[in-house]
Amino acid sequence: MTVIGFLSVAPVREGSMAADVAKAVDALDDFGVSYETNPMGTTIEADDIGTLLDAVEAAHEAVPGDRVSTFLKIDDKRTSATSAAEKVAGVERELGRPAERQRD
Repeated sequence: MTVIGFLSVAPVREGSMAADVAKAVDALDDFGVSYETNPMGTTIEADDIGTLLDAVEAAHEAVPGDRVSTFLKIDDKRTSATSAAEKVAGVERELGRPAERQRD
């Protein structure tokens, strides 16, 4: 089984949030999950839902502030072990190219 989550954690305030987001991402290291951060959030991959939720809770708690906003989307593949990378590879096969492009 593979559980994939998309997580966005940020304090609700003005200014750069990079240092606080880094604390959230750093908290994931204690849970044996795979993750990849992009400009909009972090994709997390875990063996089970409990591990994923524990990691998300730690990331949320790692962000300081009076108000923290957390968004979580979960893909719980209960009968398959398809990884996040395999999902992206499937899209790239259909495209016939990498599923990314840099603006000029």
